[in-house]
Amino acid sequence: MFNDRRDAGAQLALRLKEYKDQKDVLVLALPRGGVVTGDEIAHYLNAPLDIVIVRKIGFPGQPEFGIGAVSETGTTVLNELVISTYGVPKDYVEREISRQKEEISRRVKFYRKGKGLPDLEGKTIILVDDGVATGATMKAAIVTLREEKLNKLIIALPVAPPNVADELQQMVDEFICIETPPDFMAVGAHYHDFTQISDKEVVELLQKSKVELPETE
Repeated sequence: MFNDRRDAGAQLALRLKEYKDQKDVLVLALPRGGVVTGDEIAHYLNAPLDIVIVRKIGFPGQPEFGIGAVSETGTTVLNELVISTYGVPKDYVEREISRQKEEISRRVKFYRKGKGLPDLEGKTIILVDDGVATGATMKAAIVTLREEKLNKLIIALPVAPPNVADELQQMVDEFICIETPPDFMAVGAHYHDFTQISDKEVVELLQKSKVELPETE
């Protein structure tokens, strides 16, 4: 159990201390909640903080149950098994992808003033969130980042279900997750304080990050 997102970030930072003060290390967080956790890690490691924007595609009538996700580069990852098993209509999925792309566009303008992902070639990326449930958004982020010429991709999470943790571990170079409870129900259940983070707070944290990285071409 974590006190809040900063407590989770502080605990993760200690497990990442080998990357402290290392050149070409970049902390990339999933907004919104992951940015608070990522800020704590970036501060400890003396590394810049940025974001990768990914939006979940929710199950009809159950938006928190992810059946896929789309990233700011347009990369889309779908859980075809769930979609086919429950007969989720194709037009619903297409509408949701379009709707989430609009929200991503809004967030890119708001968070980064319209700029795309920074140049990631040769970087060691520490990809952070405040926890995962289905892993849909994290998988889309991983697929997006795998298209870049990274030196290394590390996932750092406070909590994840065991099966999702196993899947994510297979997708990256290094995987750190503090808790993988077999009775996992929801990310927020593992925090004393899981207050929603606002867009304004995300922008303030990004502006505090000491290094502005060049945008990828």
